[in-house]
Amino acid sequence: MNSEKQVPVLADEAVDSRAVLKEVYEALSEKGYNPIGQIVGYLLSEDPTYITNTNNARALIRKIDRDELMCELVKCYLELD
Repeated sequence: MNSEKQVPVLADEAVDSRAVLKEVYEALSEKGYNPIGQIVGYLLSEDPTYITNTNNARALIRKIDRDELMCELVKCYLELD
């Protein structure tokens, strides 16, 4: 049996970006990486090698629409909504 934690995928393929980012953050932390730097690198470049395969993190983060996520991050940072 695979010892890695399995992340459920919703049947309707809706993606909770916050939950995905938290899972990816945890996986990167677990591997000893700087999670913020790695996630930012991925968002800027779309290079999946910034994200570890641990806990299926690489596949998870690729389900997020990067442009929409960056828009939401800027809105949140500017406290616009």
